[in-house]
Amino acid sequence: MNPRTLIFSGGALGDWARALIRPGDRLIGADRGARYLVEHGYAPDLAIGDFDSVSAAELAAIRAAARETADCDPVDKDYTDTELAVRRALQERPRELVLVGALGTRLDHSLANLHLLELARRSGVEASIVDAHNRVRLVTQQLQLERSAYTHVSLLPLSERVAGITLEGFRYPLREAELALGQSLGISNVLEGERGSIAVRAGLLLVIETHD
Repeated sequence: MNPRTLIFSGGALGDWARALIRPGDRLIGADRGARYLVEHGYAPDLAIGDFDSVSAAELAAIRAAARETADCDPVDKDYTDTELAVRRALQERPRELVLVGALGTRLDHSLANLHLLELARRSGVEASIVDAHNRVRLVTQQLQLERSAYTHVSLLPLSERVAGITLEGFRYPLREAELALGQSLGISNVLEGERGSIAVRAGLLLVIETHD
């Protein structure tokens, strides 16, 4: 089985990010995400991007540490550095894909990275975005949740409508409900017990586990 792959991007990163790394993980650094890995003693399996967010000295350190470096022209490219990393990772069919540093102050990049969960889904790869306070996954059929450090679970449609949403084990259950873009009905639910389930009949549903 192919290893779990973690992609480190140039958004918000901290000590919490390194705590996600497990033995055997494949590590990909996208632009500043590669700098973060190298600065903290990790050798990226792949460093990818146009590297316009790092200095010449930092880029030299990345090249020296990374097992492979893939440079992209900063002007003549169609994808963000994170999407380039995701597309490269999906070619390798990872067991699981985790995007780290994919959320931050750039709302445009954050939203684009959330949409990459659909790219992974179409490739048949389980994917999530994790930061210091959130874990985001995309559900089109079913998801089992267990009680964790996340205190709330929110549901937001990524498609125009999501139909047939059924929640079990939550404080506010739903049965065959529908969510449309622009609705906040699914915000801030809570697991009542140790486990819960989310089922969807049609559409793309973002499941956001969060804590303050």
